[in-house]
Amino acid sequence: QVQLVESGGGLVQAGGSLRLSCAASGRTFSSYAVGWFRQAPGKEREFVARISRYQHTYYSDSVKGRFTISRDNNKNTVYLQMNSLKPEDTAVYYCTADPTTIVIPLNGGGDYWGQGTQVTVSS
Repeated sequence: QVQLVESGGGLVQAGGSLRLSCAASGRTFSSYAVGWFRQAPGKEREFVARISRYQHTYYSDSVKGRFTISRDNNKNTVYLQMNSLKPEDTAVYYCTADPTTIVIPLNGGGDYWGQGTQVTVSS
C-alpha cells in the first residue's frame, strides 16, 4: 500500500506558474503508474496528465504544451509543472497511483489517491 501527499497548490495570477508535488511512501513507487486529475467546483473530476513506470507521458488536450509531468524515483515524487496558467485551470488537483497497470486509465484513475491540493488562478 502507498500513501500519496500532494503539495504546491496556491493562488496565482493568470499566466503564472506552479509546481505540484506528489510524494509517496513505499519503496516500490518507481513501479507505479501515476497520474494527475482535477476537479473544479460543480464539475466532474477530469484527467490532466499521466506518467508510466517507463516515463512515458500523456496529457489532456486542455493542458498539452503548458503542463509537464515528471517523476524522481529517488525521491518517490511525481511533479506537475504548470505554466501559462488560466482561470479555467482552477480546481483541486489530485494525484493517483497504481502498481497494477502500466498507465493510469483516463476515465478512472488508479487504486490510490491523495487528499488533493487547491489551485486557484485569478484573472
